[in-house]
Amino acid sequence: MSEPDNNDVIAPEGKVNPIDTDYQVGQDNIALQIGPFGLDIHNRVFLVSGLAIVIFVFLTLAFQNQVAPIFEGMRDWLSSTLAWFFMSAGNIFVLVCLGLIVSPLGRVRIGGTKATPDFTYVGWFSMLFAAGMGIGLMFYGVSEPLSHFGTSFEGITMADGLRTDWAPLAGAIGDVEASTRLGMAATIYHWALHPWAIYAVLALGLAIFSFNKGLPLTVRSIFYPLLGERIWGWPGHVIDILAIIATMFGLATSLGFGAAQASAGLNFLFDVPTGTTTEIVLVVIITAIATISVIAGLDAGVKRLSEINMVLAALLLLFIIIIGPTLMILSGFFLNLGAYFQHLPELAMPFGREDKNYIEGWTAFYWAWWISWSPFVGMFIARVSRGRTVREFLISVLIVPSTACVFWMTAFGTTAIDQVVSKGRQIVADSAVELQLFVMLDAMPWAHITSFIGIILVVVFFVTSSDSGSLVIDTIASGGKVNSPRPQRIFWCSFEGLVAVALMLGGGLAALQAMAVSTGFPFAIVLLVSCISLIKGLMSEPREG
Repeated sequence: MSEPDNNDVIAPEGKVNPIDTDYQVGQDNIALQIGPFGLDIHNRVFLVSGLAIVIFVFLTLAFQNQVAPIFEGMRDWLSSTLAWFFMSAGNIFVLVCLGLIVSPLGRVRIGGTKATPDFTYVGWFSMLFAAGMGIGLMFYGVSEPLSHFGTSFEGITMADGLRTDWAPLAGAIGDVEASTRLGMAATIYHWALHPWAIYAVLALGLAIFSFNKGLPLTVRSIFYPLLGERIWGWPGHVIDILAIIATMFGLATSLGFGAAQASAGLNFLFDVPTGTTTEIVLVVIITAIATISVIAGLDAGVKRLSEINMVLAALLLLFIIIIGPTLMILSGFFLNLGAYFQHLPELAMPFGREDKNYIEGWTAFYWAWWISWSPFVGMFIARVSRGRTVREFLISVLIVPSTACVFWMTAFGTTAIDQVVSKGRQIVADSAVELQLFVMLDAMPWAHITSFIGIILVVVFFVTSSDSGSLVIDTIASGGKVNSPRPQRIFWCSFEGLVAVALMLGGGLAALQAMAVSTGFPFAIVLLVSCISLIKGLMSEPREG
C-alpha cells in the first residue's frame, strides 16, 4: 500500500474536498510538533499509546514465565464470556451495511456530489482484493476447512471445530459431501460478509468524514456528530488511543502467525530448526526490512513487491485449481456459497448455542481479530474509494473481497479434503496447523517450488503488513497526517515487531489470541457507536437523484 504525498486531508491533484466548515472548528489543535527531532504528533495520543506499548513489551519480556498462564487464562475467559457480544456486534455491522445499501443514504457520494472516482473499476476491485489477501488466508486456507470437516465428519466433540450436538450436523455425520459443505460453510462464515462488514463500517466513516466533511483522517473524526468539539479533547484522544492499541496487537497477531508458518515451511524444505527462536529471528529480520523501507522511503519498492506478491498468489491459486480436483473446486465454489447462506442463520446466532468450542475458539477470536485490524484495512479502503456512492462502496466492499476469500478457501480446502478422503493422506489433517499447507503441496507436482512460493508469499505479506501498518498507526498518532517524519514511523514499525516477539515469548499462540480479543473488545464498542455517528453524518449529506 503506497502513501499519498500530502499532509492533510487527502485530495488528488486538481480535486478539492467539499469541506463542511462546521466540522473543522478546533481541528488545528489535534497535532502538535514537539521535541528536538521535529516530531509531528498529537502529544497525548502518541505519548499515552506509545508508553502503554513500551511498558507492555518490557513487562512481558521481563516476566515471560509468569505472564504465559495469564494470557492463556485471559484468552479463555474473554472468549467464553464475550462470544455472544462479538457475534452480536458482527451481526449489527452486517445489518447496518445492508440497511445503508437499500436506504436513500446509499445515494450519498463519497467526496461530494461532484466527486469522480480516482480509480477504474478494475483498479479499485484489484485493491479491494489485495486488502483481503494476507497472512490469514495463507495460514488458515488449508487448516480451517480441514478442521471443521474433520470434526463434523468424524463426530469429534470439543476438539478443534464444530460440535456434533449442533443441530445442522445431524445429517452430516458420516456423509462426506454434507460434511464438506458444512465445514466449508463454517469456514466461509469467518471470511465473507461479517468481517468485511466490520471493515466497511469504519472505512465508510473515515471516507465520509475526511472527504466530505474535511476532517483529519483519524478515527475520532467519525464521532463529530455525537461529540462535537469534544473530539478534540480527551474523548477523541481515547478513541484514537484505542484504535492504535487495537491495530498494534491485531498486526502483532498476524505477524506471529506469519512467523510460525514461515518457520514451518523453512523446516519442511530446508530442515531449518523450528521453534520460538527461529520464529523470533524471522520477526526481527522481516521487521528490519520493513523498517529499512520506512527509513529509505521505499514505498514504490514495497508497492512493486506487493504487486509481485499478488501475482504469485494468483499463480499459486491457479496451480491448485489446475493440478488439484478442478471440477470439485469449481462446482464446490457455488455449492459452498449455497451451504453458507443455508446455514448462515444458525452460524450467526449468538444465543442458545451448544457448539461452544466453535463460537468461542473460532468465531469470537476471529471477530476480535477483524475488529482490531479494522483501522488498518479501513483506512486503506477509505483512501482508494473517493467518488463512489455509499451503495456502490458497500456492495463492492462486501462482495468483491468476500468472493475472493470464498474462492481461495474453496480451492485450498477442497484440495486438502480430497487428499484426506480420496487419497488417504491423513498426514495432511494430522500435521500442525502452520505446516498443513506445505504437507498438502508436497503431494502435488513441483512441491519444492510451490512450497517456496508459499514461504515468499507469507514473508512479503509479513513485510507489507508491518510497513503499511506502521504508516496507518502513525497517521492516527499524528492526528490524521499521512506524511509525517520518519522517526515516528520507525518507532511504530519497530514496536510492531517487539510486541510480536514479546507475545511469542510470553505465551505463543495463546498470548497472540488473548491480546487480539482483549483489545478488540473495547474497540468493538467504539465501532458500534460509530455506526450511529456515521448514519447521522450521512443524513446531513446531499444525495443524488
